[in-house]
Amino acid sequence: MPHSFHSVKLARDKCKGCTTCITTCPTEAIRVRNGKAVIIEERCIDCGACIRICPSHAKEAISDALEDIKKYDYKVAVPAPTLYGQFNMKISIDKILTGLLALGFDEVFEAADAAEVVAAKTRQCLAEKNGDLPLISSSCPAIVRLIQLKYPGLLDQIIRVESPMETAARIVKEELHPDKKSIGVFFISPCAAKVTAVRNPMGCKHSSVDGVIPIKDIYLPLMNAISEVETMEHLGKASFRGISWAVSEGEGDNVGCHDIVAVDGIDQVAKVFEEIENRRFRNVDFIEAMACPGGCVGGPLTVENPYIAKARIRKKAQEATDKEANENQNKAIASPGEFIPRETHVNMEWQEEVKPKQIMKLDEDFRKAVIKMEEMEAIEKSLPGLDCGSCGAPTCKALSEDIVRGYAVKNDCIFILKEEIQTLASNLAELGARRPLSMDKEKK
Repeated sequence: MPHSFHSVKLARDKCKGCTTCITTCPTEAIRVRNGKAVIIEERCIDCGACIRICPSHAKEAISDALEDIKKYDYKVAVPAPTLYGQFNMKISIDKILTGLLALGFDEVFEAADAAEVVAAKTRQCLAEKNGDLPLISSSCPAIVRLIQLKYPGLLDQIIRVESPMETAARIVKEELHPDKKSIGVFFISPCAAKVTAVRNPMGCKHSSVDGVIPIKDIYLPLMNAISEVETMEHLGKASFRGISWAVSEGEGDNVGCHDIVAVDGIDQVAKVFEEIENRRFRNVDFIEAMACPGGCVGGPLTVENPYIAKARIRKKAQEATDKEANENQNKAIASPGEFIPRETHVNMEWQEEVKPKQIMKLDEDFRKAVIKMEEMEAIEKSLPGLDCGSCGAPTCKALSEDIVRGYAVKNDCIFILKEEIQTLASNLAELGARRPLSMDKEKK
């Protein structure tokens, strides 16, 4: 797969050049130039914040289509637990999963089921507590890329465990169906970052997931399929623990540790990471960080209001727990520490190192880079410091960097331009008053 792949793309024909997106992007990956937004690929982490905020719907996510499952003889759907919150309480988890079979899948394996396995592995990592604390969850790929890009000093604190999506796909292929050759595993996703995680994975060379289908694309076909379901199959295996991963604090509640901070929304996550770098989270063991507001229910590829979806998730998760208790009275489900997840022998640990990604390298030559950095600082001091975004860059610092790199000029700043126009007008007026004597009318 190409290392430059990004799932978030710009539809130029829809872009109005309104600059709304540039102030929302957490990595300053967007500029507005010549009336259109431009995404700087090396800065983009595919968090999807621009998809959510764009009033013109000019930011889109590249993904797979439902029709792509036909490429495989045996098709397995791995629905994110967020999917359950998109449907009202009359539509049970079992009915949703049965509906996926009606769409052409041969089997479903819940990401929530794999989440319980990942939680157990995370508890093991926390018990060992090797390295600096707090340890940071690796379940959100946008967060891992954010750390790689802006907070490389925290890379060693990321728990090197694969996400529930990847873990589910490995269980399906390596344990449940190791002999099937033409098997396709498709994740039903609330976010664009999962697409990037599959096509340009971190921590491993190749993902076991074969495709990612957005919730918003499968919602209507699935709704129609559910309405025609006559015999509902009992397919739901996950308990409250796995299903609750769809919302903020869901993962943290399952790792069996009291010293936990759960943060959602990538702007808030950035603030927490800055605090960690400043050594202000010394008494915290684990950070659950989710890029989307409210957790995965706030993903840009969902259809339901995240607050409504969150309420539904909690209710359906409780229903799953009640169902589990009724089916097996001897199974311990009272607390995360007592819960015994699915047994698996698949390797869930990262196999490759995730390295920092440099984006502020102004020049390959160190001396030239230092000169450009000094120039950049001088330009920034000459700018108004209002970070208004009217220049097409998110901040005055970003504009100064663009100027040094040759992508912008100083009078892109409307305040600098206004001063230059006023100075020019004043100079023209002064020149007009200094006409040569030859232009004066002959005195009579």
